[in-house]
Amino acid sequence: MVARTAEAEPERVTDAATRGHQEAEDDIGAGPEPTERGVLRWAFLRRRRWIVGAAVFTALHQMCEAAVPVLIGAVVDHAVRGGGVGDLALWIGLLAALFLALTAAMRLGGRWNRQGSQGAAHDLRMVAVARILDPRGFANGARSSGTLLSTATSDTLRIGLGNRAWVIGSGAFAALAFGAVALLLTSVPLGLLVLLGLVPLLAATRLLAKPLSARGSAEQAQVAKATGTAADLVRGLRILKGIGAESAAQGRYRTASRSALAATVRAARWDAGYRAVTLLLNGLFLAVVTWVGARFTVEGTISIGEFVASVGLAQFLIGPSNRFGGAMSLRARARGSAGRLAALLSEPYAVADGERTAPPPPPEELAIDGVKYGPDLRLDLRVESGTALGIVAPDPADAAALLDVLALRTVPDEGRISLGGIPLTDLELGAARSALLVADHDADLFDATVTENVAVSGRPERVAAAMAAADADEVIRALPDGADSRIGERGRTLSGGQRQRVALARALAADPPVLVLHEPTTAVDAATEAKIATGLRELRTGRTTVLVTTSPILLQSCDRVVLLADGAVQATGTHRELTCDQPSYHAAVMA
Repeated sequence: MVARTAEAEPERVTDAATRGHQEAEDDIGAGPEPTERGVLRWAFLRRRRWIVGAAVFTALHQMCEAAVPVLIGAVVDHAVRGGGVGDLALWIGLLAALFLALTAAMRLGGRWNRQGSQGAAHDLRMVAVARILDPRGFANGARSSGTLLSTATSDTLRIGLGNRAWVIGSGAFAALAFGAVALLLTSVPLGLLVLLGLVPLLAATRLLAKPLSARGSAEQAQVAKATGTAADLVRGLRILKGIGAESAAQGRYRTASRSALAATVRAARWDAGYRAVTLLLNGLFLAVVTWVGARFTVEGTISIGEFVASVGLAQFLIGPSNRFGGAMSLRARARGSAGRLAALLSEPYAVADGERTAPPPPPEELAIDGVKYGPDLRLDLRVESGTALGIVAPDPADAAALLDVLALRTVPDEGRISLGGIPLTDLELGAARSALLVADHDADLFDATVTENVAVSGRPERVAAAMAAADADEVIRALPDGADSRIGERGRTLSGGQRQRVALARALAADPPVLVLHEPTTAVDAATEAKIATGLRELRTGRTTVLVTTSPILLQSCDRVVLLADGAVQATGTHRELTCDQPSYHAAVMA
């Protein structure tokens, strides 16, 4: 019965650890192809119903706008010809109905447009966050937090706004086509002038938009760098103040901020120049159209009302022409951001996901067989089930390499790590990390209460015992609201020792079959450390615990201790035996 319970609990923890990631994957589907074009296509297809609807309503609105000067021209001709009051009322009624239709189309088009753009941005944010939080990690190491934040927010928003290019472009094209047809019906030469002039005008607009993509991408890269610098400085603010390095930190951020500002100004200059040139081209083109229309009126080829309609159309067409250029600008910026998101999505994974969903049943002997990683780590080690093993690594690089391979943050060059005879690489990452939990020395806390931090991935019935074993109940008694006290981002309202105890309690509450702790008590005093050592021993009875530490108090409570030197086991024994027999061990733990 005990064995069944111990086996069922890791499965429950595995489900809890992977449920959020799985739900995110189900919500966003397979995600986009990790290319610039694939990201843009996916963003469109995810919201195509809204985008197409918005394009239809926007086109209808623009055609109604273009019809306004045509109706006004008809009213003018009717008045010149001396038409009756009833006919005039009919024309005015038609004009009112036209304004009602264009107003409704504008509101519906705007609403659907926001669904198509903001909805796509949300979908892309889910894609970006799913990749960032993927348990398989990044093969080339973690990206800076600023870069990830910029890609998941600013870049996804720009790509979503790129969907508006279809809507704006459709409306502009409909307005230009409607205006050209209306002018063609008014005067064939005038209509042909518009049709023939639009082709080179739109081609020039598209050509001028291309440099904006590169400028926008460079701008986003510099902004991401500045954001990352700010995030790093805020994270280490307490340390910076402690060593009096505020001025150096300000100088570092000032440099990054000025680079971002320079890139933004360059992109803004290109955008302003692009808009100015397109406005000039549109103005010149429409001035020619207006002049030709005026000539035809003087010659009697068209009536006064038709001239009014022609001038009104010429003035109206400035807006759609400029909006078409704006659509190209949005599309160009979206391409730059799509390239950055595609680069994030195409990053190779650090480790592969296994196929087994359940961890091995107890007892869980941890075996490290012929593991080679990096230039130094060459390790063969057995950790018997239910024992406490201490590992002393005088070289911090050896400890870091060991923790990385145990936590499945990376794949060893050779050898394998198995639990109960099953290689960890055969398990799904959620199952493997629930069976073998590595609690790093610099664990982060969340902006929540102490209890919420401890219970985030733990068994509810283990929270109180874990708090007591880690001496975190003393932390609660020192806080104004006890267990309901919020501790701020990264636990900034707590001292270093208090943060360590809460982080240790969180790891203990998870109650994994194998728990690896890295220097969990460096910020507490000797009396508290002795209390924690006793609590660890009692709470982890029957469970496998590995302590990577140089603390003599913790090592004394271990069943066995191994000394790593040059990445391999140099000696093994009890703490007392190694202290007497190994000078390098004595120097490492008694310094």
